Amino acid sequence: MQPFTERVVTIIKAIPEGKVMTYGQIAREAGSPRAARQVVRVLHSMSRKHRLPWHRVVNTKGQIAIQDDESHQEQLFSLESEGVEIGLNGIIDLEKYQYHPSDF
Repeated sequence: MQPFTERVVTIIKAIPEGKVMTYGQIAREAGSPRAARQVVRVLHSMSRKHRLPWHRVVNTKGQIAIQDDESHQEQLFSLESEGVEIGLNGIIDLEKYQYHPSDF
């Protein structure tokens, strides 16, 4: 596994229940601020193998980015079951729910 990919996996695994991170935020934390699309690739290809909490990753607007209706609903349900409130317009309040690993 490449070092960037390894860091991404570690960061995603560390997102606590009831919190979210954005693709770009994960890329920055992993050392490559412009690699948000690579974070998507890692999630897509490694979520099952590494048991990643993929549902805790959202776009920079605080929205679920997945277009597939079934997966979108699964992510929505998973976040809500952890106590994350989704606004009527599908936006998560990042001020309230965004996880900042460097806060600790």
